[in-house]
Amino acid sequence: MSVSVRMTDDRNVDRLADDTAMGAVTLLVGDLDAMTAYYRDAVTLRVLAADGDRVVLGRGTTAVMVLQYSPELRHAAPRSAGLFHTAILFESREALAAAVYSVASHAPGTFTGSSDHLVSQAFYFDDPEGNGVELYWDRDRTEWSWTHDRIEMDTLFLDPNLFLQQNLTEEAIAEPVIGGASVGHVHLSVGDVASAREFYVERLGFATTAELGGSALFVSAGGCHHHMAMNTWRSAGAGRRSPALGLGRVDIVLASNDELGSVAERMSHHGIQVRDDGQSVAFEDPWANAIRLTTAEVAG
Repeated sequence: MSVSVRMTDDRNVDRLADDTAMGAVTLLVGDLDAMTAYYRDAVTLRVLAADGDRVVLGRGTTAVMVLQYSPELRHAAPRSAGLFHTAILFESREALAAAVYSVASHAPGTFTGSSDHLVSQAFYFDDPEGNGVELYWDRDRTEWSWTHDRIEMDTLFLDPNLFLQQNLTEEAIAEPVIGGASVGHVHLSVGDVASAREFYVERLGFATTAELGGSALFVSAGGCHHHMAMNTWRSAGAGRRSPALGLGRVDIVLASNDELGSVAERMSHHGIQVRDDGQSVAFEDPWANAIRLTTAEVAG
């Protein structure tokens, strides 16, 4: 499936700054020990903090996953809105290969597929509670193919065994934590793409980078292929979410406190209920997916 992507402003609206980044993804989990073990031992994140019912995992000082024990919740009904996958970005092919090999060794039944997207190479998994996980590496932007402000992406077969043969080292098998890792993008399941575009592009301020008919939307800041995506592949027509295991919150890290204030004013202007505690701004999208905006100084 080839996708031609054009960076567009959609409308004359304010855009998020180029250095906008994704922060940690919070998951509400039913089995904290099993989920911690999966992201620590299989995915190769480090435990950065653990306080009773909450575990933060990441690399270095960068939080990637926040696991919040929520035993009172149950799994969401089929075809509900929520998390499609959290995409964890690694710094090199070797680092990605080390993580993929680790998941294959510790949790082989969680692998769901792999693809070369031209701009990236990606491997897909489901964690023990059914949350989608993408582990990927981005090719350098100089290697992306652009034509008249368009970037070419595709979904090509990526042989996982060949990838490991070419990129996995003995050192990585012995010590799979190589370099940093961060949330590269977050992919949501939503009820309809038009509402997603109105919220994430026309109101929040991302730019559209790709659309797949009326079933998927990809958005970013600063010319990345995408920071977020929304699709209806398993959730067409879904309404607002009821409390359930799965996605707890998506964090987005803005460039400055000034931008944080500006975005809060913009969202309020559009009639979106905003909670502002002076360090972060929180609100919900049309499907009750919780979004929190912070700056780099307070992220995590």
